[in-house]
Amino acid sequence: MYPIAACGVFVVAIAVDRFMVLFGKASIDKEAFLRGLKKHIYAGDLDKAISFVAGQKRTPLTAVVKAGLINVPKGPEEVQAAMDEAMLREAPKIEKRTAYLAMFSNAAMLFGLLGTIYGLIEVFGGVGAANPADKAALLSAGISHVMNCTGFGLIIAIGALLSFSVLQGRTQHMLDDINETSVGLLNLVVANKDKMKIPANIENLD
Repeated sequence: MYPIAACGVFVVAIAVDRFMVLFGKASIDKEAFLRGLKKHIYAGDLDKAISFVAGQKRTPLTAVVKAGLINVPKGPEEVQAAMDEAMLREAPKIEKRTAYLAMFSNAAMLFGLLGTIYGLIEVFGGVGAANPADKAALLSAGISHVMNCTGFGLIIAIGALLSFSVLQGRTQHMLDDINETSVGLLNLVVANKDKMKIPANIENLD
């Protein structure tokens, strides 16, 4: 039971941390963000576009977009390269530790089965030396007791697996949003490059 309880502690700690990050710190209203950004790009004001992004909450999405905007004067290829590089930096921050929930789910379930098997061995060993009249009662009580280990393990495993599924879905959704926004931003910049006003201090905005 102790290893299962330890798995439960890790599951709760990881799940709480990831929920706070993925649904809080790293989350942003993508549609509202893009509306504000497109307004400046359509106006051809790159300086205001970069300032707008810099003024938003720091998230993986805004970091990737900012990296692309800063490299607009260098051309579309540099914009794409900068966003790809930023994506490689930001993606691990979104994905980290979530996979451990699946591992602890499996571990808790296996610890539960191991504890039950070990308990059954002890029960049958003890029943063998017991009074024949008491064997049925002892066996029933012993099996009922050791099955608690399996139940406890399954509770932790199911909780970890559900948390993993929700967080993994959220992670993939955020990565898809970043990829979609990156492609959209590149197309938008290319379509409006002729009216872009390049700020003189662009190198200092990184």
